[in-house]
Amino acid sequence: MSTTTAEKTLFRFATAGSVDDGKSTLVGRLLHDSKAILADQLEQVAATSRQRGFAHGEFDFALLTDGLRAEREQGITIDVAYRYFATDRRGFILADCPGHVQYTRNMVTGSATADAVIVLVDARKGIVEQTRRHLAVVSLLRVAHVIIAVNKIDLVDFDENVFVEIELEAARVADQLGLGGIHVLPVSALEGDNIVDRSERTPWYQGDTLIGLLEALPTAVDVDETASAFRLPVQLVLRPQGGLSPEVAEPERYRDFRGFAGRIASGSVSVGDEVEVFPGGHSTTVTGIHVAGREADAATAAQSVTLTLADEIDAARGAVIAASGTLPTGRREAVVELFHLDPRPIAPGGRVLVKHGTSTVQALISEVIDRRDLETLEHHDVETLAVNEIGRVRLRFAADLPLEPYAQNREGGSLVLIHPTDGATLAAATVTGD
Repeated sequence: MSTTTAEKTLFRFATAGSVDDGKSTLVGRLLHDSKAILADQLEQVAATSRQRGFAHGEFDFALLTDGLRAEREQGITIDVAYRYFATDRRGFILADCPGHVQYTRNMVTGSATADAVIVLVDARKGIVEQTRRHLAVVSLLRVAHVIIAVNKIDLVDFDENVFVEIELEAARVADQLGLGGIHVLPVSALEGDNIVDRSERTPWYQGDTLIGLLEALPTAVDVDETASAFRLPVQLVLRPQGGLSPEVAEPERYRDFRGFAGRIASGSVSVGDEVEVFPGGHSTTVTGIHVAGREADAATAAQSVTLTLADEIDAARGAVIAASGTLPTGRREAVVELFHLDPRPIAPGGRVLVKHGTSTVQALISEVIDRRDLETLEHHDVETLAVNEIGRVRLRFAADLPLEPYAQNREGGSLVLIHPTDGATLAAATVTGD
């Protein structure tokens, strides 16, 4: 029986890999085989394929995702292309990320909210430096699931030994980076082997097809956020006049309404729960939960809510409401692992703005500790970090922040560094356990 639309879950995934590993072709195959492409777009792509003299049949699947004109002219991906498609079991939002080293920063934005990342590996080349770079980013972002698709398996005559060698090397790299269980499977994006249907040309492979794996994996919310303690970064304090909404039957109940609105970052909350508020550490009780203007008994991670509390709490945007007994201690200093996104180098003494949840504070880069060598995956002492490099730095904040190790709480342990004068995003960072 097909899963109804109401029962479907939404799964976000990104694709990454070196140049010409077949990322866009893979995504195009998924879109095409799931019938997520309109007829006029299919006709346009078929015409463009013929004009370019596409050598593998009449249809270049990569053109379904290479949406920028510059990409189509060069045959590469230079921006993150987002697409939606669905099967009977699940809806998907996919991000096709760039392969060139200079666009690796785009891969960070495409993977930051992903439930899974598919890293493509050319079966003829195996694990290369850019593969390690992408896996390091995945490790930095703590993406819940990592799928390594050994693509172009048809070009090595579906050789099991080639696949096993890549599988073993992928496991070694994942172990070095501290990645959890990874999924490795042989595919041919161009021919369709093990994408939607199991291939008869890889009888030695007994695992899921790619789409079967994507349909079965739990979302990051299921894996992480709902298992963590309740956190609500306050985005807005609501003080409506004359009632909460037209649908409320008793507007006088809301004459003195004071609600704390935001998106639940992790965990769940119910009416009657004891909570604490940062800053200040004040304890109080949840007296009401409003979701989309209606009252609810409970809410969970990823829902946008408004909470009412039993006591008058002086909290504003940037405050954090947490489950009682779990409130993080405010910190003025932290060691973070940083992925540098801006052409300007990160150096000691640099002043930045740091965004954490709904709070933005001034900060100083007090020390550049080291840089990760993406060939050996070792750390080396450096004085600065350049664009696309990954390293550790020490930050000092102008105000307390309720930071948590990223490994324990993705939302509570993630930061964005912003240039204080032009507002450019300088880096994405995660709080280490140091």
